[in-house]
Parts: sequence; structure tokens; C-alpha cells
Amino acid sequence: MANMILVWLVNAASLLLVADLIPGIEIAGFGRAMLIALVLGFINSVIRPVLQLLALPISVLTLGFFALVINGLMFGLAAYMLEGFSVAGFWPAFFGALLYSAITWAANTLLFSPRGSA
Repeated sequence: MANMILVWLVNAASLLLVADLIPGIEIAGFGRAMLIALVLGFINSVIRPVLQLLALPISVLTLGFFALVINGLMFGLAAYMLEGFSVAGFWPAFFGALLYSAITWAANTLLFSPRGSA
């Protein structure tokens, strides 16, 4: 339970960092970032797999790069659904989703990797 809360906080902080680094992405505050992290988690666990399955033919043709487009679309969908979270268009959503994924992956790897393994 504590790990889930820590991951949630890391994701919210990552969203604020993405908003600072990518022009065109705005978040109203840390409380709003926590709500966005929840909604993104829901979208990525429920809606994204369905879209990836439907887009499988184009993903095969693009050697999997279309998955990045789907990630950007899910990021933009979250912005469309929530007040206090705005994304100025597709490219900020695309790069925001890419950077958000990279930051959360790095933070979660640092926080939850087994200690002492080389």
C-alpha cells in the first residue's frame, strides 16, 4: 500500500516536471497533478490496451512506433477530461507523454530496484 502511494506521488511530481519542461502543457498545482496521475493510470490500464489492439495492424507496419502516438493521444485525452490540465496540441502531448514515461520509469527504477544487485 505504501508503495502504491509513493508511486502515485512520484507520478504527480513527474507530471509537474513535464509541465515545466514542455511548452504547451500546464497543470494547476500538485493536487491537480495527483488527480491527473490517477486518471492517466486509469486511462493507461483500461483504454490504451483496447486502442493498441485496434491499432495493431498500423503498429506492425510502423514497427511499433505507433504506440508512441497512442501514448500521446492518451495524454491528450486526460487533458481533455480534466480541468486544470491543458495541452496545447498533439506535439506537446506526444513529447509530454514520452518525457513523462521516461521520468516515471527512471524514478520507479531508482526507488524500487533491488538493492545490492550488480
